[in-house]
Amino acid sequence: MNIDIQFKIRNNKNYIRFLRENSNWYKYLNRDPNNFKHFEEEVKSIYKLRPTDKISRAIDTFEMLQTLFTK
Repeated sequence: MNIDIQFKIRNNKNYIRFLRENSNWYKYLNRDPNNFKHFEEEVKSIYKLRPTDKISRAIDTFEMLQTLFTK
């Protein structure tokens, strides 16, 4: 595996956790370092770290607070 990719993985707890849960990604990253973009996208989609996920979570929280205070 590329040393740059190793540093990126070690500096991000979500990447480490995802690799432990889905060890097949070791193989993909070892064979082709260009798969790192796909790896990042997969981590973001699984752990809901995309901007759209954050916005929807904020809207859900706002709606919950609104229902609590209107009663």
